[in-house]
Amino acid sequence: MIRMTLAALTLVTPAVALAQDGLAIRDAYVRSANPKTAAAFMVVENRGATDCRLTGVSSDAAKVVELHTHAEQDGVMKMQKIEGGIAIPAGGDHALARGGDHVMLMGLAKPLADGDSIALTLDFGPCGTQQVEAALDNDRAEAAPEDHGGHKGH
Repeated sequence: MIRMTLAALTLVTPAVALAQDGLAIRDAYVRSANPKTAAAFMVVENRGATDCRLTGVSSDAAKVVELHTHAEQDGVMKMQKIEGGIAIPAGGDHALARGGDHVMLMGLAKPLADGDSIALTLDFGPCGTQQVEAALDNDRAEAAPEDHGGHKGH
């Protein structure tokens, strides 16, 4: 029984490791407008040959951590939870940016001050997990919008 389990792990582990090795997180930062909530932004790059999906995020910095986006409802932009995750295509990237997809942290464990850093664990399902540190930077200006999977300019 133990040999079969080890054999199964040997077959599964390389595929997960290869998928995880292809993921890179860059330009991560957090903004917080009040002592109870914050939002995290970053670019997720998939340098691998396998499509991946960001299915969730966790952090000890908040009671609730969810993937959110902005969508137009009755002519008004509203924030809403993303169901089903965010696709990160093989060889592509996806920006989690202000005004679009982002990580929402609600019920912060403590108020954040500029320069404070929080740890996030990004869950990519079969593609593995990635750890990232994101520092609070409320003064950060947004870079010029780029085309990231149809999210240009919003």
